[in-house]
Parts: sequence; C-alpha cells; structure tokens
Amino acid sequence: MTSTVDPSCPTCRFPVHTQFASPGLIGRIVYGGLDPAADPAWRSSGAATVEDYARWCGHLCGMTCLRMVLGPGAPSLFALRDGALKYGAYTRDAEGTIRGLIYAPMAAYAEEAHALRATVHRHLTAPEILGLLDRGRSVMASVHYEIRNPDREAPGRGGHLVLITARTPDGVHLHNPSGTTAATRAADLPLATFGRFFAGRGVSFRSTEAGPGA
Repeated sequence: MTSTVDPSCPTCRFPVHTQFASPGLIGRIVYGGLDPAADPAWRSSGAATVEDYARWCGHLCGMTCLRMVLGPGAPSLFALRDGALKYGAYTRDAEGTIRGLIYAPMAAYAEEAHALRATVHRHLTAPEILGLLDRGRSVMASVHYEIRNPDREAPGRGGHLVLITARTPDGVHLHNPSGTTAATRAADLPLATFGRFFAGRGVSFRSTEAGPGA
C-alpha cells in the first residue's frame, strides 16, 4: 500500500505508516491546503469512498499508530477505523464533527479485537516512557503535530498521536503518521526536545504473547 513508507524501519521492528495515503502529499495537505480528496492513492487506505477518506484521514493518527503496532498483515487503516467506531473510540457531535480518539474504548478495541495488552496512561512523563520501552512496550503518545519541526518552538502540547517504538542514547525513536518527510516520519529526538511537545498522556501496547511482566 502506498501508505506504507518503509516496511522495515532500520531502527526498530515496526513499519512506518502514514494516515494519508500518499506520503509525498502530506506537506501539501497539512500546510498547503490541498484537499485530501485529491489524493490519487486514497483507495489504498481501505476507505469505501473518496469522500469518506477525505473526511476522516486527518483524524486517524491513532489508528495509524495501532496499525504500526500490529505490524505486517495489519488490517487497512479504514478497517481499523470501522472497528474503533464499534467500540465508541470516536464520537461525532450533532453537526457531525469528529471527536476523539478516546483512549479507554480504543484500548478495549486493541485488546479484544487484536490481542494486544493496552494500558491507558492519563499521567505519563517522558522518562517513564523509557521505562515502558525497556519493558518491551510501544507507546502511542499525545504530542503537538508540529513535532515534525522539532527545531522550532513548540506551539503547544497534544492534539496529535505518534508511536514511540524504541529508545535512543539520548531520547526516543518515534514514527509520526503525519510526518512530511522521511526524516520526520521516523525520527530520533532527544528526550528534552520530545518533552516540549508531549502532553503527558498516551496508551502503551504489548503483544499478549509477551510474558506476564509486560
């Protein structure tokens, strides 16, 4: 699928997926105002229609993280979206505006439908993420979407989800579903830099095939 940028990240065991079907168009979509409906690869997302794809793709960073956790053979992005909807992980208000991702039902979906151990962390520090990684868990972390520009001042914290897959000598390795370049889709960040964008919450995952201490 075109939304798979790198099926074998050299730093970790996880694939690099994006929430937009054409990775090369992400910059134009998020900064240039390109309508996602113009994405020629939209069908690879699993969406039933281009309208459904265009409406939802900007909200599916969490499902993209889950898809990366599930690894090779994971369902399509929109198949995961459909499953999460059945668990109430996304809600829509009276005007139809999409709200979410809601962590607790998302974690229940990951456990019951995909055999993952999923733990919601409502209060989590950046150093605690390292401990989770050391126990073999991956961490879906709430960050500001401008983490793709780590050399700039952080405009805020939260609102976007990335998957932290490994520790580095001075920080973390993460996969960003809306990274605009290869270097921002799979990035190493010092812990202090990551912390400027991190909202202090997330969900950690572990395969149920792992030992009980995980």
